[in-house]
Amino acid sequence: MSFVNYHTKEINCKIVYFGPGLGGKTTNIQWIYQKTSAGNKGKMISLNTENERTLFFDFLPLDLGEIRGFKTRFHLYTVPGQVFYEASRKLILRGVDGIIFVADSQVERMEANVESWQSLQKNLQDQGYDPLKVPTVMQWNKRDLPNVAPVTDLSQKLNPRKIPEFEASAFQGEGVFETLKTISKMVLLNIKGGLE
Repeated sequence: MSFVNYHTKEINCKIVYFGPGLGGKTTNIQWIYQKTSAGNKGKMISLNTENERTLFFDFLPLDLGEIRGFKTRFHLYTVPGQVFYEASRKLILRGVDGIIFVADSQVERMEANVESWQSLQKNLQDQGYDPLKVPTVMQWNKRDLPNVAPVTDLSQKLNPRKIPEFEASAFQGEGVFETLKTISKMVLLNIKGGLE
């Protein structure tokens, strides 16, 4: 969970973008990085392999607000979407404070979305997290493409808990910051609740 640095008076929060391969996780982070002022962001680290665009993570701290005199710093990570990177996914989920599940809205990707959602739940449980207690937001990405599933279908199959959900086109930047703002607020509320 969040890491408090008393020396720098910072609370560091980890938000992980999770979802099927090539669903738009990296595109989300790249859009945020491009649109965030230089003074509010750190370095973006991207590790590419021949099989997956982002093997480990993209890293981006954002400073937003304060809690009891401590600055909050958000670190954004993506996980590799392909199933054979299961160990990397588990490693990146360690210490997670919030999750943005990026679903690919294309009809033919529904099965991959469901498999990825189930993998997320299992990975969280394997690490001792209660998936119902980890702040999570759903992002229905690629809404700009022609062959997309209706939002009602995505919600029914992937969001029975009725957690916050957003339509998005990460490529065009639509819904990207709305999703991030919501998960950030949820994470901060969670942290504040733990401090009281």
